[in-house]
Amino acid sequence: MDAITIAVQLLNGVQYGLVLFLVASGLTLVFGILGVINLAHGAFYMLGAYLAWWIASYTGSFALALLGALSISFVLGLLLEEVFVKRMIGRDHLAQVLLSFGLILVIDEARQILFGKDVHSVTPPEWLNGSIQLTAILSYPVYRLALCLVCILLAALIFYVIQRTRLGMIIRAGAENRNMTRALGIPFDTVNRFVFAGGIALAALGGMLVAPISTVFPGMGDGMLILSFVVVVLGGIGSVTGAALGALMIGLTDTFGKVFFPQVSSILIYVLMAGVLLWRPNGLMGKAP
Repeated sequence: MDAITIAVQLLNGVQYGLVLFLVASGLTLVFGILGVINLAHGAFYMLGAYLAWWIASYTGSFALALLGALSISFVLGLLLEEVFVKRMIGRDHLAQVLLSFGLILVIDEARQILFGKDVHSVTPPEWLNGSIQLTAILSYPVYRLALCLVCILLAALIFYVIQRTRLGMIIRAGAENRNMTRALGIPFDTVNRFVFAGGIALAALGGMLVAPISTVFPGMGDGMLILSFVVVVLGGIGSVTGAALGALMIGLTDTFGKVFFPQVSSILIYVLMAGVLLWRPNGLMGKAP
């Protein structure tokens, strides 16, 4: 394997890891800060992809599809938090699992009623619908490069909000001690609402951005949900930095595993997770309870 091919696989691994971080960051915020296990996270990833396809098919604009689908996902997250999720905060994990599993069934049924069971494709913007020629026989899609750039910018924005803003300070304080945050008069319940809605929006946005390089199909969020939980556990529950490191490790492991060890590539990420947890039981950046 020559250097160009290795570089392409490295870029694929980083791109996969960045998308995985985008989705898993929403899960780690909801899980680590609200303490809510959201098994429906993958369903929102799928819903985002379907919304992007649906809006793009009517408007012909991928930008409008992103904007519209993101807005719908965020509002849906606010509604679900107000009606269901806030009643689950502090409850035992079994109740949270049952609620989120019920949401999976509802979202899947709504998807079938609204969009059907067909497989769809989303066309990227015309100016991103080309390839860069690397060698005489090897090229790389422009959209994938743009996807990497967008994910990096979004990751930088997430880190800036968490580390440098008042909202991020409240989020971090609530993650450390939720009751003390409320006692100080900080409207942590309102912050919870926006954290949950933001986590849902991030999952849906991941599905929207991946739609042009993948197909939009029922159940596409199932595998992403499992990988997102692996990222959360690997990086440390509640740690956005850990989620970033874990997502990149999984992206690179999965990509190069399919190239060098195709027979066992499907289990390599779980071997990686087991190895890290043997070394650091609370994850890469997790804190001891």
